[in-house]
Amino acid sequence: MLDILSALCLAGGGFFCLVGGIGLLRMPDFYTRMHAGSVIETLGAGLILFGLMLQAGFTLITVKLAMVGLLIFFASPTASHALARAAMLRNMPRLAPTAAESGVPSSKP
Repeated sequence: MLDILSALCLAGGGFFCLVGGIGLLRMPDFYTRMHAGSVIETLGAGLILFGLMLQAGFTLITVKLAMVGLLIFFASPTASHALARAAMLRNMPRLAPTAAESGVPSSKP
């Protein structure tokens, strides 16, 4: 049962990392790429680390994996915030807002 749960966590983490990688390629501007990379990377890496912890059992390896997980959990959002702030301070262009985002009624019925 433990091996099945571990395999599901590892497969799920790999899937989320793959989706995040595809999102990095497909998103149109820096801000959406950064969002795709940071959110999915944290979830994907967390699931992979949890799956590895299940495989390791109660050993020193599990403690080390937990420390890596805590580092990712705190460092990834902080790095994403720093990147977004630096991009905004440098006036990096964003996509033009759509009609729904800008509050302008569209001409379509």
